Amino acid sequence: MSLEGRTILVTGASKGIGASIVRALGEQGADVVAHYGSDEAGARAATAAIPDERKLLVGADLLDPTSPARLWAEGVAWRGRVDVLVLNAALMLETPLDVEDAAWNEAWERTLRVNVLAPAALMRDAVRHFRERGGGTLITLSSWAAQRGAGNSDLVAYAASKSAVKALAQTIARNHAADGVLSYVVAPGVVRTRMSEQAAASRGGEEALTATLAMGEWVPPGDVAGLVAFLATGRVRHLTGATLDVNGASYIR
Repeated sequence: MSLEGRTILVTGASKGIGASIVRALGEQGADVVAHYGSDEAGARAATAAIPDERKLLVGADLLDPTSPARLWAEGVAWRGRVDVLVLNAALMLETPLDVEDAAWNEAWERTLRVNVLAPAALMRDAVRHFRERGGGTLITLSSWAAQRGAGNSDLVAYAASKSAVKALAQTIARNHAADGVLSYVVAPGVVRTRMSEQAAASRGGEEALTATLAMGEWVPPGDVAGLVAFLATGRVRHLTGATLDVNGASYIR
């Protein structure tokens, strides 16, 4: 499980799953590029245990169309390469069907910009970089909502965006496997994060949501982080293209 010598760029590293991921990667010896949007303090806290010489914090607002290219360039410049790209950053904005048109359009545009267009731009840069270097790894955080639809109809834009990045990652896997590009999709269920807690509030509260889960508990962020750290090793190459569900048997395909 050692990741020593591997440079890994993680988007959305300041909280939730992303914070757990950078901690896990740091523990395994990786050189970590930790991206954050506005929460620099959160990114610093998440990477506090990683020695200064093995981490680089990069702030970039993914709502800005120019920010993915800058983020990628800074990540590559640090060590001269990026070996693994973990696409975790996302927005979960409500888009009720009966909301006013202006609010509907704005929420969709923000969701697609951060959850789809920014990851797509980073994937594009990463694939070109990996092909030049003889290989590399993409790990895309999707959601069980991309497989089964969101349980909350107000999250239709979020579910659609997570389905889109899943299709992007799978298309790359199919078409660039021979180039040494590995592309995995991780689809968490209800993970113990602030984002999920906020979503639960609109579905009758945490207790009501927990009652629907097979294990009767939320997924610890560390479970997702441990899986990402394993995938980052590249040890199971023929798993490329797979979607790995992390939901405690609450949704089985």
